[in-house]
Amino acid sequence: VQLQAFGGGLVQPGGSLRLSCSASGANVDSYNIGWFRQAPGKERGWVSCITGPSGSTRYADSVKGRFTVSRDSAENTVSLQMTSLEPEDTAVYYCAAEPVRSGWSCSSYGPRHDHWGQGTLVTVSS
Repeated sequence: VQLQAFGGGLVQPGGSLRLSCSASGANVDSYNIGWFRQAPGKERGWVSCITGPSGSTRYADSVKGRFTVSRDSAENTVSLQMTSLEPEDTAVYYCAAEPVRSGWSCSSYGPRHDHWGQGTLVTVSS
C-alpha cells in the first residue's frame, strides 16, 4: 500500500485543520492506519489510529477530545480532523499503515507500521 498525506498548513491557535491520508494499492480498511507527528528537534510521536476491520479508534492523551480520526472506504482515505489547535501541535504529520493482527486494536508503536506516507507540515502560530 502507498500512502500520501496532505492538508497541512498554517493555522492560528484555536483553529482547525483537516489532514487526509490517501491510500493506493490496497483498501484502506484492510490495514490499521496511524497518524504520527514529529516536531522540530523532537522524536516522532504517535497521535492517533484507526483499526482496519472494526474501525475502532485510539488517541494520544495530548490530543484526546480535540482530534478525530475517521475513514472513508469509498474514497480510500483516512482523515484526521484537528480542532482547538495549539502551538504545541506544530509538527510534520505522517500517516502509516500497520498490518492487522486478529483480535488487536491498532498500535501506537511506530516500528509495527510497514508503510509510511510523506509528511505534511502543520504550523500553529499567530
